[in-house]
Amino acid sequence: MNNIRQVQALNKRELENAVPPEASWHADYRDTAYIYIGGLPFDLSEGDIVTIFSQYGEPVHVNLVRDKETGKSRGFAFLKYEDQRSTDLAVDNLGGATVLGRILRVDHTRYKKRDEEEDTNNVAKLMGETAKAADGDTDDEGRRRKRRGGSEERNREPRKRKLLKEEIELEELIRNHDEEDPMKEFLIEEKREEVAQALEREARKEKSSRRRDSRERSSRHSRHHHRRHRHDEDRLLSVLDHLCPAMTEIDVIAVDKSLRLTRLTN
Repeated sequence: MNNIRQVQALNKRELENAVPPEASWHADYRDTAYIYIGGLPFDLSEGDIVTIFSQYGEPVHVNLVRDKETGKSRGFAFLKYEDQRSTDLAVDNLGGATVLGRILRVDHTRYKKRDEEEDTNNVAKLMGETAKAADGDTDDEGRRRKRRGGSEERNREPRKRKLLKEEIELEELIRNHDEEDPMKEFLIEEKREEVAQALEREARKEKSSRRRDSRERSSRHSRHHHRRHRHDEDRLLSVLDHLCPAMTEIDVIAVDKSLRLTRLTN
């Protein structure tokens, strides 16, 4: 925080004194196009960082420092601009900015790539992979987004339902877990997977229940249809017997057979 205030004080003093660019304190770093970015939210990816800082120039290389064992962000990164002058704008405008509740520290730095880092600039490659994942949903993250999207669609249904145990646990994790814990993102992602699986189980149960109800309604309709035809047959035979008492047994059998054939065809 002290560094941020010092930079802001320097910029204010130069502005008041109309200091030319070549005499600015930024001129000491004309030999490097890299900036240091500290105070990053742990949820941000390389693509997010590029998106934020691209408003002041064209980033060509970014290194978000991650834990070697967990692969989670450690909250700071190094970024290189295509035009060195963009570093001045980023330092002046984004130093002290608040992103997701955390204050960014942005400063000039002379950065040297490590041996295991790629020699070429990596931003184009990173952003290309991000766009492919967003458009094609071909990787695991894409499938997780689909499941989360499906669960969110179900959550937006007008019919209210009781929250599942997994959904309650997810809300408590997001609301109450320590923001400084680098494992929070992983725990939230894991719990979202559990929520998606629980919602799928509930959907299968509901679908099975609807099929069972449908079969029961169909069975009741079939029994009612059979009773109605039997009743109509008995009533017709009674009417024939009343109107035509002289009918022989053979005539009654013939009428009965005709009625049975009619019932079968229906």
